[in-house]
Amino acid sequence: MSIRVCVWGEYRHEKKNPKVAELYPNGMHETLGAHLRKSADLTVSTAFLDQDADHGLTDEKLANIDVLTWWGHMAHGDVSDVVVSRVQKRVNEGMGLIVLHSGHFSKIFKALMGTTCNVKWRESNDREILWVTRPGHPITAGIDDHFVLPAEEMYGEYFDIPEPLETVFISTFTGGECFRSGLTFTRGAGKIFYFRPGHETYPTYHDKNVLRVIENGVRWAAPAAGVSRIHYGNRKDGWMDAK
Repeated sequence: MSIRVCVWGEYRHEKKNPKVAELYPNGMHETLGAHLRKSADLTVSTAFLDQDADHGLTDEKLANIDVLTWWGHMAHGDVSDVVVSRVQKRVNEGMGLIVLHSGHFSKIFKALMGTTCNVKWRESNDREILWVTRPGHPITAGIDDHFVLPAEEMYGEYFDIPEPLETVFISTFTGGECFRSGLTFTRGAGKIFYFRPGHETYPTYHDKNVLRVIENGVRWAAPAAGVSRIHYGNRKDGWMDAK
């Protein structure tokens, strides 16, 4: 069965910064979408912040998404609280969520983590080495024990998040900083993968290893067939009679 993926992005930097527009002429969301469309087992759509009042994420749209990828940076505050609640509900129901780079500071990631999600950062063409810390994990399939991005934005610890389910990558940077850069979580029936690289002024989303990790993450986060419904509230009858 095909995995239904929606790649969501702000699509603001690409319209304001010529350097970003040159790297991603159709938007970062379409660059990622174009890569994912190469896989026969993925059915891919895209959406962006200013698409409509719902940012392209209506109830009907979300009901037909298995995995949502999320990139945001300059306009976290412009995302509707109604849409955030809608996405959070779908994650709890079983939709997978891939949060990319500065999406760590998005309303949806903060809502799901329950913390500030703050980090240290520096933008100065740091070399980033991403080290695999969970060899054999589905998200690291096809990746060597590390890979290098010649220039990226630095994120440094402390990363204010709850303890992750798994840490699958850590990053080290030119300045000596390290960062937990590939993390998994669960919320309700949904699986979440946070992946650090992806600053808009670097060609990160053209890197074969980064694209492979995101593709792996989509497959990992997809809900398993037959995910059980979650029942809450007062159950006056016995559990057998309630089925």
